[in-house]
Amino acid sequence: MVYAISDLHLSGSVNKPMDIFGGQWTNYWDKIKTDWTEKVQEDDVVLIAGDISWAMKPEEAVTDLNDIASLSGKKVIIKGNHEYWWNSYSKVKAMLPSGMYAIQNDAQRIGGIIAAGTRGWTIPDKNTADADVKIYEREKLRLRLTLDYAMKLYKQGGGEIYLMTHYPPFNAQADDSGFTDIIGEYPVKCVIYGHLHGKDCRANYVVVKNGIKYYLTSCDLIGNKLIRVDV
Repeated sequence: MVYAISDLHLSGSVNKPMDIFGGQWTNYWDKIKTDWTEKVQEDDVVLIAGDISWAMKPEEAVTDLNDIASLSGKKVIIKGNHEYWWNSYSKVKAMLPSGMYAIQNDAQRIGGIIAAGTRGWTIPDKNTADADVKIYEREKLRLRLTLDYAMKLYKQGGGEIYLMTHYPPFNAQADDSGFTDIIGEYPVKCVIYGHLHGKDCRANYVVVKNGIKYYLTSCDLIGNKLIRVDV
């Protein structure tokens, strides 16, 4: 089985508690761990779509990574917009505990699962600054890189491609975008994303485009429980 969650915002080594943002964050990590333990078996895969730790340095993130690694299943992570500790991809991969995998514009096979992922960016509109448009265009290239890598693995041994992006790959109205256009070119089973927060957040938890399900997985919006995405 494949489960997903995002935006854990753990702070095991830094003083940045999340409960200042509202009651949904009170003891939220304990709630997630309880649900995780009840659901996930060792052969299951858990996809974590970014904003994992508030750590500023790699050594500060170790506590949070080990806490996640202590839970059951195979874990796959991507970089979020608050991943300040994630500077060198090679160093991140080297520091990960056993059973945890990082993806940055490439892909990872775990049994019959091919996990792909990239950070993404805000979808531009007519008021978007040129600098953000440039980042968006660059992130489109990175999205294609990770999906091309996933396709190599797919052609070698089949499987199902699960894509993670931290940012939503569409706007608040779930309109088509450059990201969804690219995703639609590949045999992606589903897309997992996060980044959105707050009870007033305007978002659907599941959106279907071109037969592909897009799952919003920000932990505070999904009741601090893993969602199953292999159905």
